[in-house]
Amino acid sequence: MATTLPATHAALVQNAPTEPLKLTSKQTPNAIPGSAVVQILSSSVVSYAKAIFNGTRRGHYPTPLTPGPSAIGRIAALGPDSTFLHTGKLVYIDLTIRSRDNPSDVFLLGFMEGVTSGSKKLMREVWRDGTWAEYCRVPLENVFVLNEERLTGSPLGGGLGYRVCDLATLSRYLVVYGGLRDIDVRAGETVVVAPATGGFGGAAVMVAVAMGASVIAMGRNEEALAALRGNFEPSRVLTVKITGDVNGDAEQLKKMSGGPIDAAFDISPAMAAKSTHLKSCISSLRQGGRVSLMGGIYEDVPIPYMEVMRKDIKLMGKWMYSRQNVHDVIKRVETDILKIGAQGGVKNEGEFGLDEWEKAFDKAEEMTGWNSCVVMKPVDE
Repeated sequence: MATTLPATHAALVQNAPTEPLKLTSKQTPNAIPGSAVVQILSSSVVSYAKAIFNGTRRGHYPTPLTPGPSAIGRIAALGPDSTFLHTGKLVYIDLTIRSRDNPSDVFLLGFMEGVTSGSKKLMREVWRDGTWAEYCRVPLENVFVLNEERLTGSPLGGGLGYRVCDLATLSRYLVVYGGLRDIDVRAGETVVVAPATGGFGGAAVMVAVAMGASVIAMGRNEEALAALRGNFEPSRVLTVKITGDVNGDAEQLKKMSGGPIDAAFDISPAMAAKSTHLKSCISSLRQGGRVSLMGGIYEDVPIPYMEVMRKDIKLMGKWMYSRQNVHDVIKRVETDILKIGAQGGVKNEGEFGLDEWEKAFDKAEEMTGWNSCVVMKPVDE
């Protein structure tokens, strides 16, 4: 099931931590049992990529490394044990790689080796290199076939008109779907998303609405909140500014929803450790309310302990998502329930070749809002 691959391919490589990436010619990987080799068409660039790879933000990965997370590509070669996939198919590569004999060993392709000895072994010895390259070898179970005709076809012919670079943003919606699904968000419920104006926060608002919920988006920037709300029917998304008044913000949340709220989704960045919004969200919840914690805060944060206890509130941490979640989100996009990329109001701020990685990092660091994305294009199809 293998096809003829080029002997070498172009790839970005970081030879040592904090060193600049270098565009290098590498030997093209072969398809081994349990794997697929994918030609990479488009890969997302997160806002903190520059900080990760220049060492200003905590990052744990082996070097030398070809970085690069989830991506869109075409299957170029398959291992002999593949029974479903076919070469030439447009696919989504998921970056969340789990051990086949111990799913607790998990790491992020091209980004982070995880925290267990098993996850470190997997990344260091088997699946080290990521997608900022012309070709990438990944586990078969991390390759998801896309309905290319439906997704990229002309709307006049029943297609949705997505570009490959739009599809590269799938990962941000997957991350938040994992948390929202984990707390069992249901149609008709009201969910608070905070903070809501960053890339993942905005995606959480979009996904929660696609799941049938009404959303109250919290943030400090009223202009960004207004722009976010303007992307939806007015009755589906309301906004509340974070003022720092715990009780006042909690009362405003309940006022906006017409009563206690069903669930809250937190996606706070590290610098939000001292923010008051988490306590406000918890205080706004009804009896039996649920909270999903998916942020990047490294410090301990205070919670209203007695209120959590008395109201039977569930606090649930979630890191990434399941394989079934990937299928769920792709299906929601293919059926036009969830609109992503430009159709979801997210502007493509740049498509960069591998030799333009510094420009890609700078642009991604600059454009951190919910309505922006930056992608790397190793191969221009």
